[in-house]
Amino acid sequence: MEINLIACPIKKTQHGNFLWHVPHSILVTCLLMLVIYSGALYADNNARFTNTDTKSTSPLNKGTVEYHKSDNITNQIPYFDNRFRIDSELDEITMIFYRKSGSRPVILVRPDGSKIRVNGFDVEKVQWYDDRTFDMIKIKKPMVGPWQAIGDILPESQILVVSDVKIAVEPLPDIIFSGETLKVTGRLFNGEQAIASPHFKEVVKLDVNFYSTNNSAYENFGADAIKITSFRDDGRGLDEYVNDNVFTGEFVMKFSPGEWQPVYLVKLPMATRELRQENILLHKTPITIEVDVSNTPDESHIMNLVIDPTLVDENSLVFQGKITFPDRQIEPFSILEGKGSKRTEDITYTEPGIYRINVSAFGQTRTGREFRLVVPEVTFNVEATDLVPNVLGLDNEGSTSEEEKAQALAEALEQERIAALAAQQQAQKEKKAQTLIILVAGNTLIIVLALAAFLFMRKKKAKS
Repeated sequence: MEINLIACPIKKTQHGNFLWHVPHSILVTCLLMLVIYSGALYADNNARFTNTDTKSTSPLNKGTVEYHKSDNITNQIPYFDNRFRIDSELDEITMIFYRKSGSRPVILVRPDGSKIRVNGFDVEKVQWYDDRTFDMIKIKKPMVGPWQAIGDILPESQILVVSDVKIAVEPLPDIIFSGETLKVTGRLFNGEQAIASPHFKEVVKLDVNFYSTNNSAYENFGADAIKITSFRDDGRGLDEYVNDNVFTGEFVMKFSPGEWQPVYLVKLPMATRELRQENILLHKTPITIEVDVSNTPDESHIMNLVIDPTLVDENSLVFQGKITFPDRQIEPFSILEGKGSKRTEDITYTEPGIYRINVSAFGQTRTGREFRLVVPEVTFNVEATDLVPNVLGLDNEGSTSEEEKAQALAEALEQERIAALAAQQQAQKEKKAQTLIILVAGNTLIIVLALAAFLFMRKKKAKS
C-alpha cells in the first residue's frame, strides 16, 4: 500500500515551537489513511502468524522443515540459494536434488561447515544414489540447523523430501479379454501429497506385473509372473501429454485367460513399493477364425470370423487385418459392416504354401465399454498335392475320384523314383569307368618310366 505525504504549511511561533496549520478536511483524510494502513499491517502480521502456524503442523511424517518462502506444498523444501533447514524432530530424511544432466553430484554442507560428498560419507548414516540428472540422499539423524547444497541444481526445482512414495491407479474393467489393449493412468503421491515435479520421472520406475492366482479351474494355473508394461509420462504411445504428472500404462493382455492379480511396482533407487489390486478374470478372446480351404486355384479360400455374443455386442464389431501369402506378399482388408455372430472374407488362392491371417477387432462389451483386441494369428497350409490333377492333365470339374488321383500320384512318384535310380546307376557306372581309365593310365606311365630308367642305366654301364 502506498501512502502519499501531503505537504502542509509550517510557521514558527514566538516561543520557538512550530505551529501546524492544517485544513480540517486534509487532517481527516490523513487520519483515515493512517487507520486503514494500521489495519492492513495488522492483517498482514496476522496472516503471517497463521501461515507459520500451519507450516509447523503440516505433516512430514517425522518432523517439519523450516520454509524460506511461503508455500503450501508440504513434501518439498523451498530454498533460497540452495539453503534449507532441518529441525530436531527428523530422525531420518531422504532428499532428492535435481541437477543439470551430466553434471557432478552435489555437495552438502552441514550447519557446522563440514561437507558430505558422494565419495566421502559415513556409510552407517548416509546412503547416496547419484544419477546423471539427480542425487538421492538418505541421512539418519541429520544435524539440526541450516544446510546448503552446492552444485548445478536446476533453478526451477525444489528439494523433495521423500516420505512414502506410492501410486494411485484407476481400477481395471470388470470384463477384459485376452489380446485386448488397455489404457490405464496413475498418479504418484509422496505421503498424502501428489508429486507435481516433472523431474521425478527420472527418479522412479513404474512397472506392472500380473501374477497367476494358481486357481486350477482356469487355464493360467501354474503360469509364471508376467511383466506387461511400464508407466510413462513422455507424451508417447497412449500417454497424452508430456510432463503432466499423469503416468500412462499400455496394458497388452496377450497372455493366457484365467484369474490374475495385478501388482504395480514403484521402484526407487533405495526402496521399492507395491500396490496390489483386486484379482481380475481375463476372458478368452470372443472371436475365432475358421477357414474353408480351397482345393483349386479357381476358387478362393473363405475366412469366417465367428463371434461369441456372451460378453460382447456382436453388431458393434468391426475388423481390420492383413493376409500374408506364401510368397510373403501382404494384402490388407477391413470389414466395416455386418450383423450377427459371423463375418466372412474371401482370400485369393495364389499358390500352395502357408497363409497367415492377422486380425484386429474393435467393438463394445455388453456393458457398453469400448474395446480393441488382437485375435490370435491363424495359419493354414495349402498342400502341393492339390495341384496333382492339373499336372497329370486330369479335369478340374471333380469327375476324377480321390482314389484315381491318389493312384495317379503314386504312379508319378514311382516313375520319378525309377528315373532317379537309373540316373544314379548311370552315374556310378561312369564313375567306375573314369576310375579304371585313371588306373590304366597311371600304371602305363609307371611302366614307361621304369623301362626308360632301365635303358638309361644299361647304356651308361656299357660306356663305362
